[in-house]
This record gives sequence, C-alpha cells and structure tokens, in this order.
Amino acid sequence: MERRLFETVRHGGRALYRLHAVTVAASTLLVLYYRATRVPGSGGRRAAWLGMLAAELWYAAYWVVTQSVRWSPVRRCTFRDRLTARRYGDRLPGVDIFVCTADPLSEPPSLVISTILSVMAYNYPAEKLSVYLSDDGGSVLTFYAMWEASLFAKHWLPFCKRYNIEPRSPAAYFSESYQDLCTPKEWSFIKDMYDEMTERIDTAVISRKIPEEIRSNHKGFYEWNPEITSKNHQPIVQVLIDGKDQKGVDSEGNVLPTLVYMAREKRPQHHHNFKAGAMNALIRVSSVISNSPVIMNVDCDMYSNNNDTIRDALCFFLDEEMGHKIGFVQYPQNYNNMTKNNLYGNSLHVINEVEMGGMDSLGGPLYVGTGCFHRREILCGKRFTKDYQEDWNGGIKGRIQDTSIGEIEEKAKSLATCTYEHDTQWGDEIGLKYGCPVEDVITGLAIHCRGWESVYSNPTRPAFMGLGPTTLAQTLLQHKRWSEGSFSIFLSKYCPFLFGHGKTNLRHQMGYCIYGLWAPNSLPTLYYVVIPSLALLKGIPLFPKITSPWIAPFIYAFCVKNMYSLYEALSCGDTLKGWWNGQRMWLVKRITSFLFGAIDTVRKLLGLSKMTFVVTPKVSVEDESKRYEEEIMEFGSSTPEYVIIATIALLNLVCLLGGLSQIMTGAWNIHLDAFSPQLILCGMLVITNMPFYEAMFLRNDKGKIPFTVTLASFGFVMLDFLVPIV
Repeated sequence: MERRLFETVRHGGRALYRLHAVTVAASTLLVLYYRATRVPGSGGRRAAWLGMLAAELWYAAYWVVTQSVRWSPVRRCTFRDRLTARRYGDRLPGVDIFVCTADPLSEPPSLVISTILSVMAYNYPAEKLSVYLSDDGGSVLTFYAMWEASLFAKHWLPFCKRYNIEPRSPAAYFSESYQDLCTPKEWSFIKDMYDEMTERIDTAVISRKIPEEIRSNHKGFYEWNPEITSKNHQPIVQVLIDGKDQKGVDSEGNVLPTLVYMAREKRPQHHHNFKAGAMNALIRVSSVISNSPVIMNVDCDMYSNNNDTIRDALCFFLDEEMGHKIGFVQYPQNYNNMTKNNLYGNSLHVINEVEMGGMDSLGGPLYVGTGCFHRREILCGKRFTKDYQEDWNGGIKGRIQDTSIGEIEEKAKSLATCTYEHDTQWGDEIGLKYGCPVEDVITGLAIHCRGWESVYSNPTRPAFMGLGPTTLAQTLLQHKRWSEGSFSIFLSKYCPFLFGHGKTNLRHQMGYCIYGLWAPNSLPTLYYVVIPSLALLKGIPLFPKITSPWIAPFIYAFCVKNMYSLYEALSCGDTLKGWWNGQRMWLVKRITSFLFGAIDTVRKLLGLSKMTFVVTPKVSVEDESKRYEEEIMEFGSSTPEYVIIATIALLNLVCLLGGLSQIMTGAWNIHLDAFSPQLILCGMLVITNMPFYEAMFLRNDKGKIPFTVTLASFGFVMLDFLVPIV
C-alpha cells in the first residue's frame, strides 16, 4: 500500500470546547428569554428594550454561525521526502506562477520584483517553472523593473540555491542581514548589485521616465508611446526570459524559469473586471507559452518565504488516496510588518489558525485570492467526477519547430484583448467569476459546488509573507472592501445558503457566511455602544439588577466568551495586549468599515453606485512608519470614519461621567443596582477608547485626531442628548 503524502491531524480539546459552547448557548438562550418575557409597556424604555432584544438575537445567530468552524478544526502535515522518493521524483508537473499588480505608485515596482525574484527561486526544477506578471497599470516603469529583475535573477538564483538561503525575496533577505551562510565578499557583491538595481528602478519611478540608452536594450520598451495611459493601451506581452531557449541560463549555466510580462488591453469603453479579468487573461496567455497543469497565484506584496512550498502543495495534489478530489490548496496570509502587540488587529492569527482550519474540516477553506495553488482544469470549469485522473505531464515542453518567441508573443496578445471574452463563458463558467469585488471567494465557492474539495496548508514556516496595513486608514479601507464584497455575495445569487444548497454541507455554507455577515454586524454593534450609554444618562435601565439572578447569564455569556477569545488569541501567538488591541479594532471596524461596507452594498443593489476596486497602498511616509513602530495609532486626516470613532468615544465618556455624577449626588441612591451593568458596560467602552481620547486631547504630532473631527464629534454628541432614544 502506498504511503500517504500528507496526514490530517484534528485539534485537541474539542470535547472541552463543545462543553464550553453548550454552556454559552444555554446562557444566551436565558438572556433572550429574559428579554422576550420582560418587555416594558409603552414608552421609550420599551423601544430601547426591543432594540436590545433585536441586537442580542443577531449576536446569538451570528455566534451560532461562527461555531461551524470551531467544532472540529484540522491541521495538515505534508511528507515532502515521500514525494521525492516516489515515482514523481523526476517527473514533477510544471507550475505557472501568476503575480498581479495594478498601480506602480501604490505598489512600487521594487516591491513587485522582490516578490517575482522570490517565486523564481523555489527549490523546484527551473525548466518546470514559469512566472507571469500581470500589470494592470500598463506601466513602462513596472516593465523596466521586470527587465532589471531578469538580469539580476541570473546572479540571485544561483546565489540562493548555492547557500539554500531563506527567504528568497532579496528585500526581505537583506533587511534581515543573513551573512552567516556565505562569504562576506559574495554577500556584499550580491547586495551591492541589488541595491544598485533598486536605486535605478526607484530613480526611474520618481522621474517617471526610462533613459533612452536603457530603452534600446529590449524591444519591449517600444510598446509604450506618449499616448498610452493606464486605462487606454493595446495588449502587451513580453517574454523576458525564455526557459526553453539555450540562452535562458544563469551565471553558472543553469536553466532559468520562464519570465513573462503582460499588460492586457484596456479601453475606456470596455469594463476590465478588475483582478478577476487580469487572472483570466493570464490563464489564456500562459496557455500558449507554458500551459502548466498547476497554477499558483500570489499578490505582488506577498513574497515566497518557504523554498519548498510548491513541493508541499504537490503532496496534496499527488496523494494517491485523496489527491484526485482536491481542486486547490490555500495557504494563509501572513504579514512580516506587524507590531509586537498587533496595533491594528491585522495579524489574522485566529482566522488563519482556527477558522480556516475549521473550514478545512468541512470541505475546504475558501479561496482568498493569494497564496493559492489551483489545478488549471478547475479554473477552466472542470467538474469533479469520481473517475477523474489528472495528466500531470501536460504543458508545453518545447518550442514548435520554426516558431519564434515573437510569434508566440503575438498569439498571446490576441488572447489579452478587451474584446476576447465577448459572447464567451469567461467570467461565468470559465475562469474567475466576475461581478463582485471579492471575485476570489465566489470562484472558490463555485469550485466547491462543482464537487471539488480544497485543503488548507499552514506550515510551521509560513509559505508567504507580505505587507499588512500600517495605518488606521489603510486598515479600515481594506476591511471595508472585504466586508462589502462578502456582504454583496451574501445578498446575491451566490449566497452560500442558496448557491451551495444541495452541493455543499450546511456547516460549510455557514463557514462561508462568517465573512458574508461582517457588514450587517455593524448595526447591532452601533446600537449596543450607543443606546445603553444614553439610557444610563437618562435613567432608563436596560439590564437586570446586579442583585438579580437574571444577571448571571449576561455575565456568564460575556465573560466566558471573552475568556475563550483570549485563549484563542494567546494560543495562536498573540500577546495579551495584542488581544486587547484586536478587540478594540473589531469594535472600530464594525462601526466604520463594516457600516460603510453595508451601506455601499445596498447602494449598489439599488443602482445608486457602481462597483469599484481600490488598491490598498503598500507605502507610508516616514513619520507614519515611526509612529507605527512605536504602536501609536495614526489618524491625521478628517474622514467620516474618524468622526464616528470620536463621536462614540466622546459619547461614552460623557455618559459615564454623567452616570457617576448622578450616583454621587444621590439621584439614584435606591436604584444603583439597576444601573450597575450599564455603568460597567460604559466604563469598559471608555477604557477601550483610551487611545482615541489621547489622539483628541493629549497628542501634538501629525497623527493626532484633527480638531475639526473632535469639534464635529462634540456636535453629534450634543445632538444625541436632544434626540429621544426612540
């Protein structure tokens, strides 16, 4: 019997967790029973009470949805040595690697090529690797950076493999100063070469032009002329390194991976379908150059951090028992620029370790758009059948006689025109799906609904590392986009409960909906952070008395749920302060990013706005970076999100002070026990909001909350006091 190429390990302690979940469910039911059976008579208290009931019903329902992935999470372990020892040793399949970029200003070309160089340097036969960059900005600056990278690769790849260095992104490698693996002379030589290259690239980006003496070095530069813009240009395909050409070798004579630049055609009158359109163009263009049976895609800021990731992924696809069922292998998003205490809650540790592992036990994780390996056939619409067998020897092995690389480039260009997909199934049954800002999620859901499974691989050494948001504005923008896209899926024909009905199991559908329901979470959260505090100030009790036995289920549900949340965070690598920062940021995201995501989704459904895609910037100015490293929150501008944050913070501070003054003056001397829960809730919100008070009143740096935001927030707080709770 053949030995498995991977094993599945279930997380321990599930019986204890299930006991915990049952007790939380019981306490939640008691809370809801209390609310439903003690509704006050007519008046303001009745309306506020019913609002609390509605919010708690939502929290209870959403908590049930989140349990779908926590009931039985799993972890996968691969055996690369068995892969090499088996019959696949010398006949491993070809792999096409797709990297997407969209804007040379938000995604600097020097950053992009570090990712490109890292994925070119895998511990994998170079003749079986082809790396493609889709440049949706259509920028000659990005092409110039790619040309520079093609020259530097001739020295970088043999250096990497000679000393087996990790990571193989030169930016990451030299920033960590690994000098102990090679001679100082050689290390300095390669580093100087890299620094000189990046200086030339950065200089070109700043000046916005390529010197004429450089343009003459490659025919591809003449694809650009003064009339070309990022939204209006012809298709451009340039093979910078032809791995099938005898000249495509490194400084030691070894074969180099194929390296291709593509900028699909853009015209103002044709919708380009954002990243999904770029990915589909890459699928077609690569089909006439390499046509490998496995496709890996990664974002331009997500470099390879593990040299053996391809072999790890193949352990799943090539496994004798389960491999034929697996459509794609998803790796987590990890960031190398997180602060020690996770200032903006962007580490995604719990999502990566718990929720994605839980999805893996239900049929497979969702496709997150980066760090993923697909079978080419499933991206082209292939349905799963029990007798399915993959031809791993597929792909273009060599050049057809008398076919020049120029002819291949011209053929590839015809596949990257903006009219090619008209009256075809591309974007629907073939390729990534169109019509949603998070096209990757609905593409993965469609793959699951065609009968395929997916697996989640989270090795000890992360497969990919990238750059997470380093300012509050970047964080809120990113989560607005994620929540808006996921909510639009939930309200569309691709709603997992509808589209997945009868095709995937109910718990798997619920797992997808965890993120689809992020946006509507904003409304009950807003209610809970505003109404109890206002009711406190106006003398309206909304919770059981602190001396009543009915307060017990409220306290139990709140304390136990948060204690388990703390345990999850600590066990996944967060610090105590990191967990606290994460809790603050979930509150902030819910009342800002998720709120605006919900509003924009509804506006689009009503035809009041169109779908857009905003690239999250990968750069920040020096003083912002310094504050980020010191874990000081960044504001600095006047935005609606900051007004909401400041208003909620000030409202709770005023309500807490007002409530305490009522106690000290004896106004509620016989009802103190009725208002203690609201005082505690309001006090916790004030403690949570401490960084916002500092940014409004104590800080003097450029990252503080602007005075105009503070003033507007005071106005809204005063308005709240004039408006009845109902």
